[in-house]
Amino acid sequence: MKSHHIILSSNSPRRKELLQGLGIEFDINVIPNIDESYPKSLDVMDVALYIASKKADAYKSKIKENDLVITADTIVVLDKKVIEKPSSLEEAKEMLSFLSGRTHQVVTGVCLTSKEKQKRFSVVTDVTFSSLTSEEISYYVDKYKPLDKAGAYGIQEWIGFIGVTSISGSYFNVMGLPVQRIYKELQNF
Repeated sequence: MKSHHIILSSNSPRRKELLQGLGIEFDINVIPNIDESYPKSLDVMDVALYIASKKADAYKSKIKENDLVITADTIVVLDKKVIEKPSSLEEAKEMLSFLSGRTHQVVTGVCLTSKEKQKRFSVVTDVTFSSLTSEEISYYVDKYKPLDKAGAYGIQEWIGFIGVTSISGSYFNVMGLPVQRIYKELQNF
């Protein structure tokens, strides 16, 4: 991994913290205003990788010889519907009510891109919530303001402590970056 200058393309403090946990050196460089739209005909399980790929494409002309850029996108899927970041506190409450008492998937698409090649993959984690009361949902949304989180929640926050009854797959993927898989892919890159 020391042969590459690793660049994380994310302003997310969670992604930064998770990548730091691998003990590798990296810089953060974010190209602003990348279009994150996707074709509505796309299979919902492919949306995160599609958006991560669009983010990677924005770097292709800027990548230097030893650069390796990590781009990622995380979505929540329930009932074959993509649940993105909420645009208001009311929408966040609606999203959490929709997830309450059910199992959903958290999908993170990741691209590792250098001048010579690209590795693309997705990681899926199943997350089950207990039935949440409207008071619990309101408390969480009002106190934690989860507008920057897919599905309107952070598993590492209060709602994860009291509401998540089980996960199947990577916990860190639910936080926003599947670092176990990224570590393996970086070793093989």
